Amino acid sequence: MSDSNKRFTHESLADPKTIKTLLSSLAKGFSKGQMTLGDDKDELVLKTAGLMNVRIKAEREDGQCEVSLRVSWSDPSTPAQRKGSPRIES
Repeated sequence: MSDSNKRFTHESLADPKTIKTLLSSLAKGFSKGQMTLGDDKDELVLKTAGLMNVRIKAEREDGQCEVSLRVSWSDPSTPAQRKGSPRIES
């Protein structure tokens, strides 16, 4: 797999204090403009951008609660591909 296309995934049980530490580390990464995500097997370095899309979702259903946070952006070190001018025909 090339460095331009890499994925990091981690799932585990954690207490609220550990989750707070992880969220604080993410916040610091956004502030610095770069974050490194990793575990014993993998590591992924992401550079952040000026404007990013953010989605926060929460739900409670059948006694289960879930909060998800999704942040996405274009990699600032990868040149953006220009799209052609829009064309409208009628």
